[in-house]
Amino acid sequence: MVDKEADSQTDQDFQRRRRMAQSVNFDLNHCLMEAGLESPVDEEGVHDSFSQLIAEQSQNGGPSDAFELQQLQKQLDEEDRDNVAHLSSPGREFGEKRHRQRDVEWEEDDDRQGDPLLGERWSSATMRILSSMPSRTIGRSRGAIISQYYNRTMQLRRRKQSRPAIRDFSPSARPSIRGYGMEADSPDAEGAEVSKRERLVNNLQNLSVSDRVRMLRAMPLNVAEKSELRRLTLQKEKSTISGSQIPCCSRLKYYIIIGARQSWYSWLSFLTSLQLWQVALKRVGGRFGTSVLSYFLFLKTLLFFNLFLFLVTGAFLVLPQAVHPPVLPAGRSSFSGLELLTGAGYFSDSVMYYGYYSNYTLSRSCREADGGQNVSLSNGTRPDCVPKHLSYNMPLAYFFTIGVSFFITCIILVYSMSKSFGQSFRIDNSHSILAMKVLSSWDFKVIKKTSVKLMSENISTQLKELLAEVNHKHAKNTRCQKLWRLMVHGLAWAICIASTAACVLAIYYFSDHMHQNLQQSSRSTIKDPLLNEASLLALPVVVSLINLLLPGLFNLAAWMEDYNSPSVRTYVSIGRNLMLKVSVLGVLCYHWLGRVAADPKIIGLKCWESFVGQELYRFLLMDFIFSLLDTLFGEFLWRLFSEKVLKRKRKPVFDIARNVLELIYGQTLAWLGVLFTPLLPAVQLFKLLLLFYIKMSSVMMNCQSPRKPYRVSQMTTVFITLLCFPAFLGASVCVTYTMWSLTPSSSCGPFRELKTMFQAGKRWVEALEKDNPNLSVLARAHSYLVENPLFLFVGAGIFLIVIYFHSQVVDGQRKIIGLLQEQIENEGEDKKFLITRLQSIHEQKRTPARRLPSQDSGC
Repeated sequence: MVDKEADSQTDQDFQRRRRMAQSVNFDLNHCLMEAGLESPVDEEGVHDSFSQLIAEQSQNGGPSDAFELQQLQKQLDEEDRDNVAHLSSPGREFGEKRHRQRDVEWEEDDDRQGDPLLGERWSSATMRILSSMPSRTIGRSRGAIISQYYNRTMQLRRRKQSRPAIRDFSPSARPSIRGYGMEADSPDAEGAEVSKRERLVNNLQNLSVSDRVRMLRAMPLNVAEKSELRRLTLQKEKSTISGSQIPCCSRLKYYIIIGARQSWYSWLSFLTSLQLWQVALKRVGGRFGTSVLSYFLFLKTLLFFNLFLFLVTGAFLVLPQAVHPPVLPAGRSSFSGLELLTGAGYFSDSVMYYGYYSNYTLSRSCREADGGQNVSLSNGTRPDCVPKHLSYNMPLAYFFTIGVSFFITCIILVYSMSKSFGQSFRIDNSHSILAMKVLSSWDFKVIKKTSVKLMSENISTQLKELLAEVNHKHAKNTRCQKLWRLMVHGLAWAICIASTAACVLAIYYFSDHMHQNLQQSSRSTIKDPLLNEASLLALPVVVSLINLLLPGLFNLAAWMEDYNSPSVRTYVSIGRNLMLKVSVLGVLCYHWLGRVAADPKIIGLKCWESFVGQELYRFLLMDFIFSLLDTLFGEFLWRLFSEKVLKRKRKPVFDIARNVLELIYGQTLAWLGVLFTPLLPAVQLFKLLLLFYIKMSSVMMNCQSPRKPYRVSQMTTVFITLLCFPAFLGASVCVTYTMWSLTPSSSCGPFRELKTMFQAGKRWVEALEKDNPNLSVLARAHSYLVENPLFLFVGAGIFLIVIYFHSQVVDGQRKIIGLLQEQIENEGEDKKFLITRLQSIHEQKRTPARRLPSQDSGC
């Protein structure tokens, strides 16, 4: 009685755990998920139908031929009884049977060493429970699979009818688990499988296209068998259509639908081919991996940011001012060619810089009355020609265009960063990803040789990265080794920080020297315009030279540290280069806004905004030139020297950290210069286009893949984060400080004769309130939201809070996914434990039954 109660209690616990396991479905790509509520096919119904079959066959009392495992167990039990009956008989047979039993025990022991569940002789009760488990109810042979999906297609065809019970189906139409784990060798079994296949093809033919595709996709068959079923279905459908007489109108409709569908698929394929640099990015990713690919993807992202800024400033600032040009002063300098490097001279009086824009662009009536010339209020030539309604308020447009463009850019950056956090900080188990890459990463729709080769290279590189991550082992160091490595890391960081501080101090004093030189040149009577413009290139050249040489010292320090993980070395290099770029930009912003803008008359400037814009143009251009020099000397010439002189096949490795930080540095200069140079995003756009093709060619010709392949799942997130916080946040602070605090020039620009640029919006709101008192609410909203800097801090705080909460949600989802994966593993261990426990109870019941015959024979 105690054994029966324990057995029943164990069965109840197992059924309860089974129901818990069935109530959760973690497969998001399941066919039922895709079908939604339209498909009546239900996995729980399928399991219930199998349970009903098991119940029916157990109630009949006859031989349940569906469970071959039980039959095998019965045969084993009979053999055991024979062995027990012959235990008492002496002689040669007893020795032979004992010898065979010993061999079988040895084989079973070998099997149990691999898995405790293998090699066991299960009881009939255990076999019944095993056969009723959800994972065992669906047959694994092709015949059982075809029978099962024949059932499903029948259910889809009878969608409008009530769902029949399992007893209403014929035995051949019921889901079968016969032949579990066995191949059909007899001619009758092969004929039955062929008949099942024919019935399945007939049912698939009568389904709609979407249901047919969904059903074929859900079948647990290989691709060749699925293709064969699809081919047979289409062939039979075509023969049915060709055999029947189709009316002319229906045939025309059929051809129109096919043509429209093919045209639509061709159009989608054409749109996919229009994606920027798609083939080139695949080629780089296939040969060099995700690390080098992340650089070019980041460059593509910056390209779209600059394209957005160029379209906004071009539509609302450059184009209106080009249509209504202001009156230019006499004595404009001619074009000499040096302006392409300095940005000064002929370009100073153009739409490229801040000083060219007028404070008001008048209407067409005043333009026509003045003989086709535009009149500016700041010049005071025709104050009586001011109409009642201005056509375009240039100061207001300038102010709001810059502000709205920065606001939209901030929203895009925050959204991109949040999305990247969600994609990169998820749980990526290398073993599971490796299995998916091996089993289901190939796209069978690819037929071109070049595409096949490209895809094979891409998959091969990804497998190398995953294998390197799986095989990566953390070395255990002794205390002396840890102390030594700590000292080496401290020395390396001390060298990097000291060199960065020295370079920043050198830039600070050199910029002060250049500022004093400008003061002396403005006071001198002898002036050489070309020499003065050429001297302006000194500071950009020095800064670009430091940005080129100092990362080499950082790489030397990283080589001295000898990091085991390539990803850790990349992140450390990114941190050191970021420290250099931020320090340099901080000194330059102080030079422009603290020295030049504070007292522009000392150096003889009438429009300091245009001078700062020219400085930013020079820095951006010098950064591009030195990037080309680094590509030429650091990659191309070094490859030639290594191959021709050193006689080595090793090529330089693409430095991701330095190149990415150069992109962030250039983009920060572009954001700083939008206020002073509205066309600077166009210059940055052209620079990025050239840089992509130059870097792409250099990487493919002169560089080799990393010696230690590694997967960078979070590197894109790091790039976007660095672009948002140090780069965009710093540029936004500088632009906001300029518009809120600094006094604009009194003789140029749209904000002339104003104390701050911010007053343009305030005057517009006051004019609206004066014309229409009902708009006083707008004036109050402007005073509280725009005039008060607290709003900007609150908005920035809200963005930071959103990012923080999103990262916390993603982290919580990672923990939940980890717990669910652990729960799934525990469920498997529970099943093994329950099966082992059931078997042990059964063995305890069989032991007394064996002892009784032996005692009787002994008596």
